[in-house]
Amino acid sequence: MIEFPESKHLAEQMKEHLLGKTIMNVEVNKSPHKFAFYNGDPLEYHDKMTGKTVTGTNSYGGMPEVILEDKHLVFGDGANIRFYAQGEKLPEKHQIHIEFDDFSSITCSVQMYGLLYLMDIGSKENEYYEMAKSRISPLSDENNEDYFLGLMDSVKQSYSIKAFLATEQRYPGLGNGVLQDILFHAKVHPRRKIETLTSDEKNRVYESMKQTLFEMTAGGGRDTEKDLFGCPGGYKTKLSVKTKNLPCPVCGDTIIREAYLGGNIYFCPTCQKYEKPKKKTVKK
Repeated sequence: MIEFPESKHLAEQMKEHLLGKTIMNVEVNKSPHKFAFYNGDPLEYHDKMTGKTVTGTNSYGGMPEVILEDKHLVFGDGANIRFYAQGEKLPEKHQIHIEFDDFSSITCSVQMYGLLYLMDIGSKENEYYEMAKSRISPLSDENNEDYFLGLMDSVKQSYSIKAFLATEQRYPGLGNGVLQDILFHAKVHPRRKIETLTSDEKNRVYESMKQTLFEMTAGGGRDTEKDLFGCPGGYKTKLSVKTKNLPCPVCGDTIIREAYLGGNIYFCPTCQKYEKPKKKTVKK
């Protein structure tokens, strides 16, 4: 899934390789996907996009976008975007194929679910995009410690640290994927409730969020995700599907995967200690 680091890197790559090109042909929904989400009728994308020139790219949270004069094409979630030079073989299955005037192309295929939203510039037709655009970026100077702690104080203190960081787009682009290493470096278990965290632990989570996301972004994304050319990101994840059941790089204990809050969490049971809350006994 595209999250903050991958979105930034994809936008930079698309700017380098697409800027100034004019769209010659658009093929949409060649391989129908139940969870590929378009704006309006995808069969109209060809007429709306053909003849438009790429004038820029942007990234908001986990959503990279291509600006096409008066329109923009926004990608999100499980949208796998690939670039192909003239003559390179295209994949047989895809949800959108855009061919440019130099015969290079980009395709996008959806994994699980994904966003391929074509909108007029200035329209507000997607609430998640508007949210990602309007909220404070986790790497911005505005996201200082006071802002972080204030945000944490504003939610139910019974929320887990995973629920706080990776749901409801409090920090756009910070999802379950990047969360794992953030909490590993902070030495905090994903199930920990906010109300159980010490001031030092909260500070560690904040510092780790800033540092870990910086390293992931500088590395061109995580090694569990692919860039515009299908290459893995340069940031080597400490906790992910790639490291499940391997020794912890700090203490050597076995990295564990568990299902939690609609997704998987990874953790080291020694570095990220967690005690299940004791059940309250009801007096008769």
